[in-house]
Amino acid sequence: MPSLRYLGFDLSDNDEGVSTLEALASTSAVQHAAVLAEVQQVLDWAWQHFPHSHGPADDGGDWDEDLQVSVEGQWHAVTLTLAVSARFAEAFLAVFGGPPEG
Repeated sequence: MPSLRYLGFDLSDNDEGVSTLEALASTSAVQHAAVLAEVQQVLDWAWQHFPHSHGPADDGGDWDEDLQVSVEGQWHAVTLTLAVSARFAEAFLAVFGGPPEG
């Protein structure tokens, strides 16, 4: 089972049946590469398990991503937001559902 040290996802739902999984990691420059590696691990999993249903929910997609990276002084902030279907959320949380380690 994959483990995430920096990214911990919060799940929220809207009235239209779309869920959002969102993670924020704010780290020093030294840890930034490790955070980006976790982002890549999550996206690789999504592409492997839902390869043909990537795209906006309005278009019938199971998942779509938005990655934001910003630098302020010595801190690097990474926000990964996934708009997901119920079936994607269920599969995702079965794999990545726990809080980050450490």
